[in-house]
Amino acid sequence: MKPKVVLTGQTWPIPYAKLQEHCDVRQWTGPGPIPREQLLEWLEDAEGLLSVGHSIKVDEELLSAAPKLRVIAQSGVGYDNIDVAACTKKGIPFGNTPGVLVEATADLTFGILLSAMRRIHEGWDLVRANQWREVMGTDLYGKTLGIYGMGDIGTAVAKRAKASGMQIIYHNRTRKQDDDQLGAKYVSFDGLLEEADCIVVLVPLSAQSKGMFGKQQFDRMKNTAYFVNASRGQVVQTDALYDALKQNKIAYAALDVTDPEPLPGDHPLLALPNILVTPHIGSATYETRNSMAMLAVDNLLAGLAEKPLPACVNSSVNYI
Repeated sequence: MKPKVVLTGQTWPIPYAKLQEHCDVRQWTGPGPIPREQLLEWLEDAEGLLSVGHSIKVDEELLSAAPKLRVIAQSGVGYDNIDVAACTKKGIPFGNTPGVLVEATADLTFGILLSAMRRIHEGWDLVRANQWREVMGTDLYGKTLGIYGMGDIGTAVAKRAKASGMQIIYHNRTRKQDDDQLGAKYVSFDGLLEEADCIVVLVPLSAQSKGMFGKQQFDRMKNTAYFVNASRGQVVQTDALYDALKQNKIAYAALDVTDPEPLPGDHPLLALPNILVTPHIGSATYETRNSMAMLAVDNLLAGLAEKPLPACVNSSVNYI
């Protein structure tokens, strides 16, 4: 018999067909995220769980309600909704989808920085309003880009910025070994805040990074600084960002993630003239989302077959 798996939402046709070929799939297709009660009921006899996005919370309660569960996969890199320690304690490998979304997310991150600095979106709004006039922006060339979180996506953003003639500084928990090759300089966190003309945030959400950018950090930035968040909304204290923009302590913000998310239409941030917000579309290309879904399915099928997951977060319980 095929193993029973729970799929929490819609996925792409080819990965879904592969999943159906090997598994007995229960898929949530209703409006909105799957209700918690329904998810727990379906998991009573499920051997695999495939989470689409970050709409469910995997915690000890869920794991206790799923005695047959052998593997969990999620389509996405971030996993702040997953209690990885609890999964490890139960001996359940958890797989995410790193790597396949790097270039798409880097494109979006650098794209909203470029749009903010050159006011591309503001120019389009004026044209649509039949107000044909110049919108004055700021050069990227020669500016210093500060990247907080120089992982794979940060490195890809740095390459795009370098091609535009920007100087690159960064801060990580640990210094990279290929600074010279990348043309980037490691600086302290405070140094990044004070030196950068543009700051891009690309760190995962954790207990350490939650709320990291608040009043104190915005006060340290240049009043001409451009601030970009493409990581998780909760890394930034929204009220502090609003005050910094409102009081012109920084020049502009471009956000692909917000807190709360989605951002209500009447939120005061959206009334400001010096902000650009996109609806969390960093990985939203046809090619990338299909690749993410396929890797998530491959992770799930590997775990069900008791084989190593291609991308396992808790490697200590990955099948050998």
